[in-house]
Amino acid sequence: MATYMRNVFLVSSGMSSRSLHRLMGKRTFKELQYRVMCTSGTEEPRKLDIPQFNDPQVQAILKRITGLDLEKVFRPAREKHGRSSYKLVSEKKLKELQIEAEEKAKVRLEMPPVVAERKPIHKIFARNPELRGLDSSKLVFTDISFGLRDRDRLIVVRDPDGTLRMANWEERDRITQVYKPRPRRQIEVPKLFEEGQLPVLFSEERHEMVLDAACTQFEPDAADFIRVHHRVYEDLDQTTKYDLLRSTRHFGGMAYYLAKQRRIDGLLVDIIQRYLITDAEDLIILYHMMHPQCKSAQETKEKQLKGLELIKTYIQCDSSQTGKLELVLQSYENEQADSTTDEATSMS
Repeated sequence: MATYMRNVFLVSSGMSSRSLHRLMGKRTFKELQYRVMCTSGTEEPRKLDIPQFNDPQVQAILKRITGLDLEKVFRPAREKHGRSSYKLVSEKKLKELQIEAEEKAKVRLEMPPVVAERKPIHKIFARNPELRGLDSSKLVFTDISFGLRDRDRLIVVRDPDGTLRMANWEERDRITQVYKPRPRRQIEVPKLFEEGQLPVLFSEERHEMVLDAACTQFEPDAADFIRVHHRVYEDLDQTTKYDLLRSTRHFGGMAYYLAKQRRIDGLLVDIIQRYLITDAEDLIILYHMMHPQCKSAQETKEKQLKGLELIKTYIQCDSSQTGKLELVLQSYENEQADSTTDEATSMS
């Protein structure tokens, strides 16, 4: 028994697949490897009636309403105090630099994926009560062979009560970070993602920082990744601070979430108040794509509505803040009418 425990300790420190063959037996190892490849990956997504986040039409709309404020995209993470540098360039060169900056900005604004949460792993291979109490710690069997995807890597845990099971997602993430560390990702989940810490960060308007950190720390289908993103979106919707994410890679995810939840009214008010009418139209089109049976979608399709008429139809049929939206839209129309009058007067 002492020899057995010593071998298990070696495996817990990381061994190749050949070593695992010798220790666990060829048949047992092959069976476990087959099972991990069948159960550890994310299952095929279920077909839904609504378009998915990566649908080309959805992506096109989200990129348009995100905006492209170069000053915000390229703002420094920390302010540097020092002398400013200036360069004299020709008008042609200036246009080339602007185009180059816009292309770099589009890369920075690539949105994090939105996928379904991965299903928990509850696979038990064996229960061995005779091993109960031999060790107070869990023993981890890890296949560290090269060429394997992290999702296909065999990671098995022997619990102190003698149960041999597949490692759960949290254990897999920690062990994978030990053997294949990713830059800036920590083995233990940072405290900033705890529910008690998030309101403090929100009060300091650090929503974007929280989302960036979540993208670094978690996989897109991890429960914590989804939880943190939804908490940020909920706080922004409650405080109507949507502009904090405008021209960032997270604005599209927020708009998609609110459209899916049938809660675009607050964001729509913010967009119209900024006179971004084309963005307002795009947001309602996205809403119609995700909820094609709603009354405004049916009427828009039947009458082929566009522009302000499309927006007014949504406000009348499906909005939960009809009065507020009618006021901000009326304010926009009055402003446009005054501008037209002023232009006509100046021309005469």
